[in-house]
Amino acid sequence: MTNDLELTLDAFIGGKVTVYQPRFGYRAGVDPVLLAGAVPAKSGQSVLELGCGVGVASLCLIARVPGLSVTGLEIQANYAALAAKNAKLNKAPLTICTADLADLPADLNQMSFDHVIANPPYFERGKSVAAVDAGRETALGESTPLDTWVKAAAKRLAPKGIATFIHRAERLPDLLTSFNGRLGSIQVLPLVARTGRDAKLIIVRGKKGGKAAFRMHDSVVMHRGDHHETDAGDYTKAIDLCLVHGQALAFPK
Repeated sequence: MTNDLELTLDAFIGGKVTVYQPRFGYRAGVDPVLLAGAVPAKSGQSVLELGCGVGVASLCLIARVPGLSVTGLEIQANYAALAAKNAKLNKAPLTICTADLADLPADLNQMSFDHVIANPPYFERGKSVAAVDAGRETALGESTPLDTWVKAAAKRLAPKGIATFIHRAERLPDLLTSFNGRLGSIQVLPLVARTGRDAKLIIVRGKKGGKAAFRMHDSVVMHRGDHHETDAGDYTKAIDLCLVHGQALAFPK
């Protein structure tokens, strides 16, 4: 239950979205906002978010694209309860389902969506150290294989539907392997902290039934300059428009 957690009330995309989230444990940062900005959704479409946490990505997407029907799936009951609370707080058309993506309830298993989005746990626990906090560990430590996330996304997509994932760059080979045979027209958008550095994050899109050639886009640089000169984010224009103003993070045409 949400009353088991000490909460903070935090603003995203310039205050267009406000959410309750745990003071300790997993806390949403910029990644779900970037994910929301990268989804090419249009008014009237349906969206499923796998592993929605407290709902930040879904709520930021709803704030940018009016008229969406969005479902959030979350395995942790206390985080799912917070997501439902945040949906009400933001008066957003977001329905929350508490379930394991590897074992979806029957009604959700019969649904299809124009978009499926996900920010899966980043770290393979055979190669990293588990977090002490249970909520943080579930959010960051990969207990469900990445291939299962992609399989669930592909199954729930309508024909020509689009899956959008954000993940760490070193997991790109795993994502591409999982997309193979399930999703086509794959596009990869690398995100680099500063000019000249390696990509740490990637956003990957795939279309159900897509036949277009694979595309690796130029990297999007997140910060200006070589280092932080102030406490401000020093974001580049494209990232500032996404994170602060809630606009789309567009893939190159």
